[in-house]
Amino acid sequence: MDKSSLATGGLLSIPSLLQRNAQQFAAKPAYREKEFGIWQTWTWAEVQDEVDALALGLINLGVNEGDFIAIIGNNRPHLYWSMVAAQSVGAIPVPLYQDAAAEEMAYVLEHCGARFAIVEDQEQVDKVIEVQDRLHQFEHMIYLDPRGLRKYDHHKLHEFRHVQAQGRAARDEFTPDLAARRAKLDYASTCVMLYTSGTTGKPKGVVLSNRNIIESARNSCDFDNLRVGEEVLAYLPMAWVGDFIFSIGQAYWSGFCVNCPESAETMQTDLREIGPSYFFAPPRVFETMLTTVMIRMEDASPMKKWLFDRFMALAKRVGPAILDGKPVGAMDRAMYALGNMLVYGPLKNTLGFTNIRVGYTAGEAIGPEIFSFYRSLGINLKQLYGQTEATVFITVQPDGEVRADTVGVPAPGVELRIADTGEVFYRSPGVFEYYYKNAESTASTKDAEGWVATGDAGFIEPGSGHLRIIDRAKDVGKMADGSLFAPKYVENKLKFYPNILEAVVFGNARDRCCAFINIDLAAVGNWAERNNLSYSGYQELAGHPKVLDMVQAHVEEVNASVAADPMLSGCQIHRFLILHKELDADDGEMTRTRKVRRRIIEDKYADLIGALYDGSAQISTKTEVTYEDGRKGYISATLTLRDARVFPVTTQKVAAE
Repeated sequence: MDKSSLATGGLLSIPSLLQRNAQQFAAKPAYREKEFGIWQTWTWAEVQDEVDALALGLINLGVNEGDFIAIIGNNRPHLYWSMVAAQSVGAIPVPLYQDAAAEEMAYVLEHCGARFAIVEDQEQVDKVIEVQDRLHQFEHMIYLDPRGLRKYDHHKLHEFRHVQAQGRAARDEFTPDLAARRAKLDYASTCVMLYTSGTTGKPKGVVLSNRNIIESARNSCDFDNLRVGEEVLAYLPMAWVGDFIFSIGQAYWSGFCVNCPESAETMQTDLREIGPSYFFAPPRVFETMLTTVMIRMEDASPMKKWLFDRFMALAKRVGPAILDGKPVGAMDRAMYALGNMLVYGPLKNTLGFTNIRVGYTAGEAIGPEIFSFYRSLGINLKQLYGQTEATVFITVQPDGEVRADTVGVPAPGVELRIADTGEVFYRSPGVFEYYYKNAESTASTKDAEGWVATGDAGFIEPGSGHLRIIDRAKDVGKMADGSLFAPKYVENKLKFYPNILEAVVFGNARDRCCAFINIDLAAVGNWAERNNLSYSGYQELAGHPKVLDMVQAHVEEVNASVAADPMLSGCQIHRFLILHKELDADDGEMTRTRKVRRRIIEDKYADLIGALYDGSAQISTKTEVTYEDGRKGYISATLTLRDARVFPVTTQKVAAE
């Protein structure tokens, strides 16, 4: 047993953590799920019983050590238990994105050679059946929700409860086998295989060991003092490494409670009811919440709007300093306390953030204005920089050292270095074991000494030791005049505006930058209704002259802000267009974690990019789209292209608000 495993008390696997929790925290809540409007709770002792029953049922079904078991569905306690049951019998859970199309699932299922799948409902069953003839190793599927599945062929299709019942019935027969399999698990055993989002190509299977998960969970829980009494809301895709480390790794290490919402539609209501103390969300969630707030304030009475604007201006000025315990004048502190009673407190309650002690955002860079908005309310929101290959944690922000322009200092146990090219490298106990069936990519990503290339360009600030990420290394380039091109910096500024959902900036090796814009249909639709503008859908609204005027004003405000940064002033947007459709993961334009696939967009919309650079005022285009049922179709549109005002480089920063 090495030093690191001694630090964890000899707990060498997630199943061993479950056994500890079932003894030490037996009556404490481990999972909650809202179903039919009612919260159901399972204690740690009850969870162990559920997991044991399923594990015995899996052995009865013929699951062998080393088998891969796909887990597909929304955040449900039973699916989290499925992952631990799979680990308990020496199998490897492989969670998939629940909104992935059948073809995407087929690639992962075929690549890992899954013999079994545990899925949520009929929708997921149908997807697997659709591609089952290509999955030569696939044998059995277990489903959680039986609705709609009564007339299916059940020779290889089993209800979750029935598998558990068969496991309980065979308890005497298979308990020794289960105990023997659990006893074999150690730090080197594979804990989970998670697939990358596939920003630049096919997803890669990232193999993470018990060492990776437990060490990362232990270090991060110690860093933020996460305890057994924390409440978290599990609503992000289970296939994403962030959800796995928070809802499995940290939850099992600390023994806190994981709450599963009833549905995506009720998530905001469920968030308010739970009032989590520990919360995680990618920037898109925080952007959407801010958009909702701004829409509501536009519809508020003049008095409420005046109060909101007045106290938010104060919060922006002094809120972060008060949160960090820095000195603030007595009058400002008193006014902030009044603002907390009238504005900040009710707003945090509406968002479900009243009890948050620690909040994180990661997955992509968050706009500094959006980040500052939440911290100004007194929400301890921090940035986290991580990767699947790092078991999430590369850098974290200590309390009192939270800044919008950095991603913090190395997480506990993490070493950083910057290559001559500017690329960030790290080494830690969380570094993945290897890419499954991809030795070449493993070797190019992780060297013999354990250093991993992040693919991001950045630098470590002298003195503070904070890491600043400029952009994806492959996306950072040079303008034709040699000035720096960093598209994400400008895109995040644009997305601060509630009317702008997504932005893609072009300009590498060109003489100027241009941009695609996606409007936010909810925000712009609300604005259109208040201004008596009629429209039939996204495409008509996106092409309306007044909407173009509004977006142009936002682009020009961002240009004024970008001009204040001499290093990036060349990234001002000279021309833009509003796309006739939203960028969509189903169309391959984004990953399932909502990251833009730039190369695909450049190829798919080459005609639109050409029009932006050749000075065209309008262009007609035809685009293939994928409907919800998987059918393909085309939409045609004539787009208007606009010129935007650019500004000379200034020395005084102008805020884009």
